[in-house]
Amino acid sequence: MADLPLVLLHAFPVDARMWNPVRGGLTTRHRLITPDQRGLGRTPLPGTDREPSLDDAARDVVALLDKLELEQVVLGGCSMGGYVSMAVLRAAPERVAGLVLIDTKATADAPEAAQARRDLALRAESEGVTGWLAEAMLPNVLSAETRETRPDVVETVRDLIDSQPPAGVAWAARAMADRPDSTALLAATDVPALVIVGEDDGLTPPHGAQAMAETLPSGELVVVPQAGHLTPLEAPAMVIEAILGWWPFA
Repeated sequence: MADLPLVLLHAFPVDARMWNPVRGGLTTRHRLITPDQRGLGRTPLPGTDREPSLDDAARDVVALLDKLELEQVVLGGCSMGGYVSMAVLRAAPERVAGLVLIDTKATADAPEAAQARRDLALRAESEGVTGWLAEAMLPNVLSAETRETRPDVVETVRDLIDSQPPAGVAWAARAMADRPDSTALLAATDVPALVIVGEDDGLTPPHGAQAMAETLPSGELVVVPQAGHLTPLEAPAMVIEAILGWWPFA
């Protein structure tokens, strides 16, 4: 099992380029697969009459594993990527040998948070995303330390958000708004699991990450100092160290 690939799913509303800072450090030891999710980055949004659902995003991941002829992988994701990872667990648990959950949570959205996502989707469809979405999200996804001292990271995240297709942003926001609670799912998932969270993550804070790690039968928690909600961009060296140090498949 030493050669198990690592599949990492990106956050919202960015794409797989968010993994660029950790790519070099991880690929020295493991095969790394980082797809753009449907409607974001370079992956088109399929035409469908169905309501947006992360179950469809999970089917995309399983289809990719089939295409690459990978029976099992270590599956991970940041924020929305974590939600999709849980949806894959629900759909095809036999494909997941281990989990890496980064700045994410198992609980569903509260009604007001779900409505805020739906409002965001409507605005993205009517106005596009440039000029407002990055400004609205940067204070939430990056720590104050990062925003004050790392202008390169701020601009990278701004550029990633501004470059996303509005239809894909809207689809993902609606899909996340309707996701189920996955706490019981994680409690029944007895595979090696690593939970990483930024110390200053206000969206999915450390106390929630600790609860998630304790819910997982084989969960471990790493808290990254001075990082917010996008630790792979804010503290890539620590994320690399956490994953490589945890890797249990010898």
